[in-house]
Amino acid sequence: MIWYDHGVGGWGWFAMSVGMILFWALIITLGVLAYRALAMPGGRSNRADARPPGPAPEQLLAERFARGEIDEDEYHRRLNVLGETSGDVPRHGRR
Repeated sequence: MIWYDHGVGGWGWFAMSVGMILFWALIITLGVLAYRALAMPGGRSNRADARPPGPAPEQLLAERFARGEIDEDEYHRRLNVLGETSGDVPRHGRR
């Protein structure tokens, strides 16, 4: 009977090494994605809709008007523009 080694040749070792690296990369990636999905309250859509911290644009505009930096016409014009772009700004004043 002929005995021969059932070992893997040079390319086999290379393929197994690359396969193992890809396997662990996939496992780690899935773990990170699962952690991020579970650790993020409200999911991804909550972050996209959230406003940045700080005063609202309407509040900044009202403060500029109160300081006298802009006149009443300019205030109403800019407030209307903000209302048209965001859709949730109540209309103030005469317009």
